[in-house]
Amino acid sequence: MASVLGFVLLAACAAPESRPVREAPIAYPPSVRDRLLQIAEAEWREWGGLVVGPGLARLPPGAESATDSFPRVLAYWRAVPDAEAASAVARNRLRWATQLAGAQGPGVWSEPAWSAAFISYVMRRAGVDEREFHASAAHSFYLDAILRDAREFPAQAPFLPHDPPVRVPEAGDLICADRSRRPLASWRDRLPEAGEFRPMHCDIVIRTMPGAAEAVGGNIADAVTITRYATDPDGRLLPRRSGEPFIFAVIENRLGRLPPFSSAPVIARMRGDSPG
Repeated sequence: MASVLGFVLLAACAAPESRPVREAPIAYPPSVRDRLLQIAEAEWREWGGLVVGPGLARLPPGAESATDSFPRVLAYWRAVPDAEAASAVARNRLRWATQLAGAQGPGVWSEPAWSAAFISYVMRRAGVDEREFHASAAHSFYLDAILRDAREFPAQAPFLPHDPPVRVPEAGDLICADRSRRPLASWRDRLPEAGEFRPMHCDIVIRTMPGAAEAVGGNIADAVTITRYATDPDGRLLPRRSGEPFIFAVIENRLGRLPPFSSAPVIARMRGDSPG
């Protein structure tokens, strides 16, 4: 319980003293997690089943500008209901029309980065509503919504943040890394800057095995790709190689694991550093 209190006190320093009362998150059946994993893996297979990670060969740029890729990435962006997504679609529709006409021009979907749109698409297709997952063109902004729910509704929040040394990744979790020059050391460091853009990348864990966790993400080598993260004998993420984005959070996915779909008391699932 102390970790919950500590999270609330820490977050209060970065938030206005008074907030309007928000609707609490709702619970989802276990089938939504299964659908989420099936959709993520199916997208990965459609892109050619690419895998990156320690000891694997570096991949050449992928096929984001290929003919079959246009409707795929278009669908990802259509899952994001904001002005940046609409602008990305408009620019790349024009590039697509130029490409179809046989003219030279910038590669279709070469910008902006679509990895957060991919995560938003998978969540939405799995049936997770906007209230429980805030679809966004930026990982940092949907993470802000996750942290806010974890603070305000620790017993009901569908996603909870953990420091990587504490949380053993499970299928459905998000592994989040900071791509900036001065990366966050922990998810807690995001709280004071909530609402500000920060370059990040998150992947959806689809399976774990001895020595590795495999997670699917978008816009890696210009494709939907599995990243193989090295883990220790207990399954916790190992530090990455120098120069790679720093992993600052593992987001626990509790879809299908909250009452009334789970009889286990929420308090029993607390993990040291987390808010619930």
